[in-house]
Amino acid sequence: EPAVVVDVVLDLVREGVWSIGIGAGPVQTPLPGSTRAAAGPAFLSARRAVDAAKQRPSRLAVRGAVAADAGDAQAVLSALAVVVERRSPQAWEAVGLVESGRTQAEAAAELGISRQAVGQRLAVGLWELERDLRPTAARLLARAAG
Repeated sequence: EPAVVVDVVLDLVREGVWSIGIGAGPVQTPLPGSTRAAAGPAFLSARRAVDAAKQRPSRLAVRGAVAADAGDAQAVLSALAVVVERRSPQAWEAVGLVESGRTQAEAAAELGISRQAVGQRLAVGLWELERDLRPTAARLLARAAG
């Protein structure tokens, strides 16, 4: 599921220690017990992507059956990675509360700040841009798989 891949990638980016390679494409089934034993275009692409990610400043790469779409997915995910990496702890507090279903007013009450301050944290943290780019990245990953 491409949207889940985007979620996992951004969680890994936030941790800040991973080289992230994404392979988009079909896999041979049934899946084996070990990823090392797995086969199919997605796994081959993922291995190439991990190698490429280690050479990129963003530490993120996408390889897939449709190279142009994989490149586009990589570009959008790299932009999202910058958003996530540069977000302040205060912005993360606001984002976390709002993403968990709280309104900005509820988040403000919990944080002990004004609703406007929550809105400012979300704006500075580029939360709306992230929300807009996530489905775009997922669609491009799906296209990259062919």
